[in-house]
This record gives sequence, structure tokens and C-alpha cells, in this order.
Amino acid sequence: MQKRTKILATLGPASHTIEMIEGLIKAGANMFRLNFSHGSHEYHLETLNNIRTAMKNVGKTVGILQDISGPKVRIGDVKEPFELHRDDIITFLKDDMIGYKRGDKDYVVSINYPDILDKVKINEYIYLYDGTIRAKVIETGETVKARIENHGILGSKKGVNFPNTVIDIDVITIKDEKDIAWGVENQVDYFAISFVQNAKDMKKARGLLNGYKGKLIAKIEKFDAVENIDEIIEESDGIMVARGDLGIEVPYYDVPTIQKMLIKKANAVGIPVITATQMLLSMTQNERATRAEISDVANAVLDGTDVVMLSEESAVGEDPINVVDTMSNIIARTEDIYNYNKQNKLAYLDKYDVIQATVTKLADDLGAKAILSLTSSGRSAIKMSRYRPKTPIYAFTHEEEVLNSLTAIWGIEAIGTIKEDQASKMFQEMLTILDKKGLLDKNQSYVATVGYPVGLQGSTNTIKILTPSEINYYLNYTNNNSEWCFKLIVAYFKQSCIIIIKNNTTKDILFLIQKKLKKIQ
Repeated sequence: MQKRTKILATLGPASHTIEMIEGLIKAGANMFRLNFSHGSHEYHLETLNNIRTAMKNVGKTVGILQDISGPKVRIGDVKEPFELHRDDIITFLKDDMIGYKRGDKDYVVSINYPDILDKVKINEYIYLYDGTIRAKVIETGETVKARIENHGILGSKKGVNFPNTVIDIDVITIKDEKDIAWGVENQVDYFAISFVQNAKDMKKARGLLNGYKGKLIAKIEKFDAVENIDEIIEESDGIMVARGDLGIEVPYYDVPTIQKMLIKKANAVGIPVITATQMLLSMTQNERATRAEISDVANAVLDGTDVVMLSEESAVGEDPINVVDTMSNIIARTEDIYNYNKQNKLAYLDKYDVIQATVTKLADDLGAKAILSLTSSGRSAIKMSRYRPKTPIYAFTHEEEVLNSLTAIWGIEAIGTIKEDQASKMFQEMLTILDKKGLLDKNQSYVATVGYPVGLQGSTNTIKILTPSEINYYLNYTNNNSEWCFKLIVAYFKQSCIIIIKNNTTKDILFLIQKKLKKIQ
């Protein structure tokens, strides 16, 4: 089954070998996530090289997303895990220290960002262990005291969330700066920026790329990011609905509506949106997904997400290939009832957008096998995707980094790069590449788009319907006069001689023809 929604699979101890990555690609993975909250640069470089080797072995382009860890707030080390109960008191100190139990129902800990404690107010909530333990602030000052409201076990380095507090800390840490520099050096395709609060955070991240054309994904996982979503989108190349921390930062019952809102906003402006966290979590240990998980993936697809993401399921799970295969099947089946053809519902983004809308409608109305889009910046193909055509989009670019960036876009299959600058040669090259990859049906029609001048963003201005006869013409087309002449002569003498010439000059060709003519005489 062919799917249009993409799968982003996190790689980890269970899935980082070449053989496993090849299996994941064949099962339906379109992108791979490197989680920089864990692992060294050396470890991630090995994984990155394995991805690129697997991609060549399979013959398919996949994207690479580097997930920057960001300022994750955590408690410090504790002497031993705390078993916390309702009405226990936990005190947060600003000094770096080892947490301990100092009395009955009385515990003391530190956090790695102590300045946050100055911003906390009475009656605000603090969530421990990534949301599993809830505490209400009862005293502020030199220390912050909070009363535990439910039972839980708290160990060292567990995550802390302040959903009611505007903490306003630097989103990009010193570690993150080094990690982004690594990503630029090794040419990853996407950078996911964690705990984004506003447009300023994304501008800072952009500056750290130092001109590198990698794409920035804003992870929406804080309540202030939701409030500032419009300005964040303006400075981002895509967004991620990071439901893990988001589900702690906002009321749990708001997460589904926020997810739908974020997807709708991303669709409207034509940037990719990734839906992440716990999509098939039970498959980390189990062979089959739960009915609720299956419905969750399906609903994200129907909402219009470009990408669905796997985390623990593929990084440390028992059977990562089975997980990707399951998700791929859910997507393909759900897309049978997908709301295609949004041409009549979306406003044009700019004066060139009418071309992309026309292409998608034309392809769907003709029942074309695919749309062939040769795009310099990738933007024209992305705009086509925005209209959600039934017809698959086969994308070609002039630069490999642009091609890789299209792996996150709904309905687009990144095919290959083309260096030609003449229309006829561009059509020929697109068809030839498809033919070599086994993707070309010579008995079907295609809609192709190219632009002049070549290499200029926004220049797509040529639409061509490629019928079976035209496909045959372009596959055999050449503007080399000597070769054309030779083909005519071969056709004339084909009953009496066979001429085999490979990479010969015109002089060579004439010599061989004369030799054959003498033999015939």
C-alpha cells in the first residue's frame, strides 16, 4: 500500500545498525531522528554514517532530523529514591546538593536551573518525574516548598515541569550550541529546537546555522509556545506537536484540540507538521498496538499531519521494523478516507501559487500516475503538497540538500537530482531516473513541471502533460546530431548489418559506417 503521510523513526540501541536501518526504510520509514538528549557525538556520527550507507544500499532518499535537547529542567541526584505520598513536603534549594529525606514526610532536593525558583508563586504547580508526581507550591523565598498531592517514586535526574510559571530561560544551552555546530558540520537535514517559547528563540537557532540551509523545526511543548504560535511559525520551517511535555504544560484535556489547531495552522501556511509522542508506545514491548493507539495515529493522519513520529518504539523497542510496518499500514488504510483535493478551500499564498494549485487539480482530473516536480528550492513541490492531491508527487531538485529536505513533506517522494538546464533534457532526465528506479509506468500519463530561469526560486512556469507516446519520445530523445544521423543509418542498414558504437566521436562513427558499407558492397 502506498502512503503519503511520512514516518519519522527515532534510532537508538535497538535500531542503529545498517541492516536494521535498511529494514526500517523498506518498512516505510522516511526520516530518522537522532535524539541528542542521549549519546555522544561519536555515537551519533556512527549512526549518521549508517543511515547514509543504508540509504545508498536501498536506493531511497531519507531525511535526518537532529533533535536538540534544550534546557530540560531536572532535579539533582538523590541519596536514594523517594517514595512520596499525599501531603508530604518537598523543599527545593537553590544550592547544588544531593537530595535526601530530612525527616518524616519531609524531603529536600535541588534543580539544575535554580533561578527558576525565584519566578515560582504560591499556589502554582510543580510536576515531578515528567508529570507523574504533582506538587502545589505553599511557600516561596530563599527556598520553595511544595505539598505532594499524589503518590509516586522520585529518583535522581528526573524531569521537572512548571506549567503555571513563565520561566523565560535561554532555550539554547551551551551544549545545544555545540550540538548544532555538529549538525551543521555533518549536514543533517532538520534541526528540532526544544522548549521554544517565542520567535526570538527560533531566530537565535537560525543564527547558529551560520548560513547552512538546514531546516528548523520548532517543538511546541510549552504553554507560552502555544500562545505565541503565529510568530513562531513565521520563523520556522516546520513545527512538531511534542505531546509529552505539552501534556504536562497544559491541561491534559486541551492536548487534542491544541494538536488539531497546530496542524491546521501549519497546513494553512504550507509548512510541515510532525505529530509526536506515545503514538504506538505499547509496541515497545508488545507485538500489536492497542486500539486506542491505532485510532490516535489515524486521527493525526486525518487531521492533516505531514509526519507521525516514533520514539521509544523504534529506539529501544523489541521489534522496530514491525512497529514501522504497523504504522505504515495504519496510514495507508486511513488515507483511503482522507480529505484530498483542498484546492477549493485554501487561499493562494502568493501570485505563483495558482500554478501549483492548477497542477494538482489537473493531475487529479486526468488521473495522472504522478506529478513530476523539478524544483530548485523545494518550495513549488511543498506548495503542491499543501493542496493534498490524490496524485503522488515525485520531486527532483538541482541540489541534494534540497532533495533531502522534502522527505518531511506529505505526499512527496524525493527521487533524485538533475543538473540539466534545458526543458527537453529536464523532462528526459526525470523520466530516465524514474525508469531506472522501476517507478515509471510507460503506459500511463504524468504531469510535469519545470521552471525558467533554472535555479531561481519561484520560477516554476512550465506545465507539461506527458502521454505514453511522449514518454517514449523523451526516453529516446537526443539533440546530438551525430548520434541522430547514426540512428538513421543504422535503421537503413539494420537488415544487413549490426553496428555497435559506444561513446564514439563523429569521426569514429563515419569510419565504422564506411567500413560496413565496403563489406556490404
